[in-house]
Amino acid sequence: MKRFACLILAALMALSLAACGTQKRETLELFAMDTYMTFVAIGDGADDVLTDLSRTVNTLESSLSRTVDTSEVSRLNRDGSAVWDEDGAQLLSWALQHSQETDGAFDITIAPLVELWGITSDSPRVPSQAEIDALLPLVGYEHVHQSEFCSISLDEGCSVDLGGIAKGYASDCAAVLFHRSALTGGCANLGGNVYVYGTNAQNKPWSVAIQDPADSEGYVCTLSLSDAFVVTSGGYQRYFTAPDGTVYQHILDPKTGYPVQSDLTSVSVVTRGGFGGQGTRADAYSTALYVMGEQAAVDFWRAQDMSFDMVLITRDGRVVYTPGLADCFNEKDGTAYVYQLLAA
Repeated sequence: MKRFACLILAALMALSLAACGTQKRETLELFAMDTYMTFVAIGDGADDVLTDLSRTVNTLESSLSRTVDTSEVSRLNRDGSAVWDEDGAQLLSWALQHSQETDGAFDITIAPLVELWGITSDSPRVPSQAEIDALLPLVGYEHVHQSEFCSISLDEGCSVDLGGIAKGYASDCAAVLFHRSALTGGCANLGGNVYVYGTNAQNKPWSVAIQDPADSEGYVCTLSLSDAFVVTSGGYQRYFTAPDGTVYQHILDPKTGYPVQSDLTSVSVVTRGGFGGQGTRADAYSTALYVMGEQAAVDFWRAQDMSFDMVLITRDGRVVYTPGLADCFNEKDGTAYVYQLLAA
């Protein structure tokens, strides 16, 4: 258990889970989608909800993983066209929508470059400029075509990777299961993709801690939330060091083909409401805003009518957060960070 707890702490967020009260509280821990996950259910039917969650996550992984040869994603990448089930088609539709909204800062067609760099694989390497240039024309959400919703096709040579958004979709599925149950509270922590529902075992809002990128066991703030998604992206968890000492983090810029050079160390996006793909949206946006950098992220937030909230941690030591979080944002005492509330 200690090893598992440390791995959860080393994820992009840590959850403060209250001690058990009078209501039944059940916990499920599993490894899926290349990350450790923990689910908490409070109230009547908790066991049944967790069983459904386990089944749902495993089904999504077998369908959406690029590394599973029999998955729908692998079949599409191999054959260039496929008919997907409704889950996959819905996720793809949202992915294309968010790619367009972010002008390609989030883009599922990054797969050829992900394979080229292999940063999260056992054999990462720094490719040549010529190799990158050869693949850049294959990157762009306009290469993906969706007709009659479930019919998908790719332009020749292109491939997709849903790894940057699949956990967000899984959290959406968790939200639906929580809402349709008799639970009074629930929490899904999918390795940095968090959804909280209702109240914790002490009948209070859930406390979600945003990790300090410079300290795997520390945090910079907590958010007191109910019925909300919190997704964090940053380059401090997965990276490799090249022979010349250069550190390359795993998030790639679809425009340049290189790992992102950002003035941000961490981006957390908060969306609310248990239906309508808000977890998927938060997942896509957190990656996109990290790619954009601070000023473009703020501009995007305003262009989206401030319809989501965010916490930006900058390289110069600031924690920037949006007005929608003012009532639930709790600074950490004794930190060197400077806290800054964005103007509406």
